[in-house]
Amino acid sequence: MSVPDRIEKTVLLRAPIARVWRALHDHREFGAWFGVDLDGPFVPGAAAIGRIRPTEVDPEVAKLQEPHRGKPCTFVVDRIEPPTLLSFRWHPFAIDPAVDYSREEMTLVVFALEETAEGTRLTITESGFDRVPLARRAQAFGANEAGWTHQAALVAKYLERRAA
Repeated sequence: MSVPDRIEKTVLLRAPIARVWRALHDHREFGAWFGVDLDGPFVPGAAAIGRIRPTEVDPEVAKLQEPHRGKPCTFVVDRIEPPTLLSFRWHPFAIDPAVDYSREEMTLVVFALEETAEGTRLTITESGFDRVPLARRAQAFGANEAGWTHQAALVAKYLERRAA
């Protein structure tokens, strides 16, 4: 079975680009909707280290995240271009504590923002699945395909609740 190399999700957010940017770039806001406690801010070239925790904005998604509470999560920040682009690398679906993922290549996640008449278009792209080991590629892709669908909805809900 062939697994695509990339996932792309687009969502129209009814918020100004500056507000969406803050929800993405501020590590505390990002963590609230994404479902992760990060130790510090996003800095290009640096690792943002944290632990998975349930999202604050959707009880159903929080239930899906609960079994992974406390598992480590590391984002290696690639680029920050305010207010239109944030990207990082990570090991997709790296949830098995018995596996050393550090020897695997990371995928690239890009959050791209575009101002529109209706608000802000957010496009989330994750690429590089062709470099994920074959033994776990399909599972990682499937989990993240569903995961990015959830995350696009979570950031929208977060912004609806926290408009300011």
